[in-house]
Amino acid sequence: MNAPRRTAPFRLAALAAGAALLALTGCAGFEYRENICGGGEYPVLAVGSSGSACVADAEEPPAGYARYPEGKVPKQVDDKWDVYWNTHTLDENGKLIDIAG
Repeated sequence: MNAPRRTAPFRLAALAAGAALLALTGCAGFEYRENICGGGEYPVLAVGSSGSACVADAEEPPAGYARYPEGKVPKQVDDKWDVYWNTHTLDENGKLIDIAG
């Protein structure tokens, strides 16, 4: 006579392991990217430093700030241009300068 197989505990353990894996990986297929500025704003860089700010679309950059050069505007935190501008800036004449330590 064969003994009945116990599959329910195995299935429950597999389901629990799958749920734990999903929770620990944080849904790795979905990546959240934070925008540099909110809606209705554009980013500006601090002249002579790696600082930046956001300005309302209808306004000009405040004193000491400049618009990013066309095609080199950071859109999201840690994107290509956000990382680039951590070590580069513009001087008071608009010339690109390296500020890497």
